[in-house]
Amino acid sequence: MHREILIARSPEDVWQAIGDPAALSGWFPGIVTSEVSGTSRVITTASGLTMPEEIVTSDPARRLFQYRLMAPLVTDHLGTIEVTDAGNGASRVSYDTRCEPDTVALVIGGACGNALHELRRQLEEA
Repeated sequence: MHREILIARSPEDVWQAIGDPAALSGWFPGIVTSEVSGTSRVITTASGLTMPEEIVTSDPARRLFQYRLMAPLVTDHLGTIEVTDAGNGASRVSYDTRCEPDTVALVIGGACGNALHELRRQLEEA
């Protein structure tokens, strides 16, 4: 699944908001905590579900972050967030999710789309 949004803030500003893997709960609705230790991250949802993740890539120079959801409910997962320059002081934020099974991919894809809208709201209202 691919989600993409334009944000009227510089790529540097957007990356500052999302580049820290522990800051996920600040802009991703439904995530209440995000704890990082090395290349491991554990997120906790508002319903109390904890999901372990592996941080695959965290590249500030390319403004690229990738992670794998390691929860038993998925057989394969790779999430990729990338911030690129859209010109005129704006950014394009792409959130790609590869996930099996497909039913879980639909839920995750919807949540990622909502998260991008929340990120834009926060940054453009700041």
